[in-house]
Amino acid sequence: MTPIAFALVLTGVLLNAAAQLLLKAGTNAVGHFDFSLHNIIPIGLKIAAQPPIIGGLACYAVSVVVWIMALSRVPVSIAYPMLSIGYVVNALLAHYWFGEVLVMQKMLGIGFIVIGVILVANS
Repeated sequence: MTPIAFALVLTGVLLNAAAQLLLKAGTNAVGHFDFSLHNIIPIGLKIAAQPPIIGGLACYAVSVVVWIMALSRVPVSIAYPMLSIGYVVNALLAHYWFGEVLVMQKMLGIGFIVIGVILVANS
C-alpha cells in the first residue's frame, strides 16, 4: 500500500470514528429520548440543532468521499478490514471523553483487532 493510499484509508477511518464520537456527544446533550409519532418533529429538530450532530454528519459526508478515493487505490479486501481501527479509536476515546468502562474483556478484544489489522495490512 502506498503512503497516499494508507493516508486515505486512515483518514477515512478516523473521520468515521470522529463521526460516531460526535453523534454520541450530541445525543448525550439531548439525553435519552424515544421517537414516536407525536414527538418525532420536536425531537428531530432538537437533535438536528446539536452542533456535534451536525459535525458528525459532516464527518460522515467527507469520509465517504475520502473512502471512495481510498477504494480507487486499495483492494477492498484490505481497505474494509482497516475500518476495525475505528473500533479501537472509539473505545479508547469513549473511555476518556464519556467515561465508558474498558474492562479486560474489551481490552483483549481491542488487542485482537489490532493484531488482525496488522496481519491484513501486511498481507
